[in-house]
Amino acid sequence: MASVVTTPEPRLRTPTQSPPLADGHGTGNGGARARDGDGGGPHGSNSAAAVERYKLGVKVGSGGIVMVFAAFTSALVVRSGLGGDWKAFDLPAVLWLSTAVLLLSSISIEKAKRAMRDGLEVGLQRWLNVTAILGAVFLVTQLVGWQQLTDRGIYVATNPSSSFFYVLTAGHGLHLFGGLLALTYVVFRVWRATPWPTKEAAIEGAALYWHFMDGLWVYLFVLLLVWR
Repeated sequence: MASVVTTPEPRLRTPTQSPPLADGHGTGNGGARARDGDGGGPHGSNSAAAVERYKLGVKVGSGGIVMVFAAFTSALVVRSGLGGDWKAFDLPAVLWLSTAVLLLSSISIEKAKRAMRDGLEVGLQRWLNVTAILGAVFLVTQLVGWQQLTDRGIYVATNPSSSFFYVLTAGHGLHLFGGLLALTYVVFRVWRATPWPTKEAAIEGAALYWHFMDGLWVYLFVLLLVWR
């Protein structure tokens, strides 16, 4: 009986070790990275430093976004208690689908990170692509929700409650679209086999921002359910 030969999944490529210098002082990968600042595998010290820089940038940017939506939240709570012109309306049912899709995208980007840490190139590419597709589906379902509201005659200026709905969902959608562009950039870097540590830093930074966008949407969805 003929045997079946299977081909293992290709591993993420990392730079090879550098030879010792002529004066007998070895450099290895650490020396090469110290010279050019762009080499190293996914677990090198230079890679860890790059990841922390990217994450810090994401955290600073996310802090600004939190402040913006905190201001929107305060305005919504105050405005809903003023006068009797605040009229509640049923949220589009498709928003439940939006929420499920975005939560699934958080799972897929975690699977991408796991594939990266395991050195599985095909798995990394696959799960990053899945995350990007789910992000695009989320934005489409948001547009469908807007269309469902307009079909019911609910527009931005219809009522203060509808105004806040459109502002909050549009604000989140724009920020998530920015995250989708960043994720597309990461997919391109993986496809081009960009050297470590910048590739790992880009993936970790994009994943952190993506989880932040998911958490922000869950918060906004609950807020809209309560205060719509």
